[in-house]
Amino acid sequence: QVQLVESGGGLVQPGGSLRLSCAASGSISSINAMGWYRQAPGKQREPVARITSGGTINYADSVKGRFTISRDNSKNTVYLQMNSLKPEDTAVYYCRVVIVTTLYWGQGTQVTVSS
Repeated sequence: QVQLVESGGGLVQPGGSLRLSCAASGSISSINAMGWYRQAPGKQREPVARITSGGTINYADSVKGRFTISRDNSKNTVYLQMNSLKPEDTAVYYCRVVIVTTLYWGQGTQVTVSS
C-alpha cells in the first residue's frame, strides 16, 4: 500500500504565497512522475504541474511564472511553491504520483485565495 499525505493548504490574500507538500510512504519501489492537479467548485480536475523522475517539468499556462514544482527523492516528497496567488487559483489541490505504472492520488488540500 502507498499513502500520500498532503499539507500546506490554507487561506491567503491575493498576491500571497503558499507551499504545498506531498509525501509518499509505504510500498514504494520506483517513483516516476509526481505532480499536482486542482479542482475548483463546479469545474473538472485539471493538471497544474508535473515533474518526472528525470527532472522534466511541465506547467499549466495559467500558473507559469508563478508556481514552481520540485521534488526531494530522498524523502519521496513533491512540493508546489505558489506565488502571486490569484482568486482563480482557489481550488482543492491534489497530489498525484506514479509508482512504476500505478497511479496514486492524495486526499486533497484546500487553497483559498481571498481578501
